[in-house]
Amino acid sequence: MLLHPGIDPVAIDLGPISVRWYGLMYVLGFAAAWLLGRWRARRPWSVVDPREMEDLVWYLVLGLMIGARVGYMLFYDLPGLLADPLSMFAVWRGGMSFHGGLLGVVAAMLFFAWRREKPFFGLTDFICPLAPIGLGLGRVGNFINAELWGRPTDMPWGVIFPDPRAGMVPRHPSQLYEAFLEGLLLFAVLWAYSAKPRARGTVSGLFLLLYGCFRFLVEFFRTPDPQLGFLAFGWLTMGQLLSTPMILGGVALIWWGLRRAAGHRGEG
Repeated sequence: MLLHPGIDPVAIDLGPISVRWYGLMYVLGFAAAWLLGRWRARRPWSVVDPREMEDLVWYLVLGLMIGARVGYMLFYDLPGLLADPLSMFAVWRGGMSFHGGLLGVVAAMLFFAWRREKPFFGLTDFICPLAPIGLGLGRVGNFINAELWGRPTDMPWGVIFPDPRAGMVPRHPSQLYEAFLEGLLLFAVLWAYSAKPRARGTVSGLFLLLYGCFRFLVEFFRTPDPQLGFLAFGWLTMGQLLSTPMILGGVALIWWGLRRAAGHRGEG
């Protein structure tokens, strides 16, 4: 049994301005994406020029932040949104959804691809390996905030979280499970796989497939959202429901990309 370190969620306090660890993780994630993107954009097969990275990151920031907030309110707190539509803008209360953020990023990339005349899947293949670092850092932020904790466990690494709602029982540090799987491991696999030219769409498909599988798995250790609970069968959570289309879409996208590439080779 381990005790949560009780880290102050506020990283820097400058009087009326407080910088929280969770927000700082977002900044570090976007900075890492920008730096890695500029390095990768120098590859001869890159569809993005290094000079375009600043604009690309801004599109990603807007798509992610807007999509994550809208997605959370629609997927996880629709009754609250219907009761108080202005709660959509109450970001200080918390509430961000990865799946909503993903949809926001897709919309932003569609617009960017249209404005810059870029191939959409070539663009998503470029940015997918840049995303896991930010995802992992975000989960570290969740752990620092002592939120989104796991289910009770008798494993020796179970953590007692300070939030009274968690009770004085050891729980799975599911935030750290996600930080490892969705962050470190996903980054390592995607970075290695995309180190050389691949069939268009397959890098994006691999991202969807692996993230969906990792999230589906960790949901068995994570406490379901209290306002939703289990959706079906006594175990299905909203996270698993939203990850299922990602898994299926990832498989379909990999199949499409490989088949398309094989067709082009056959024509040659």
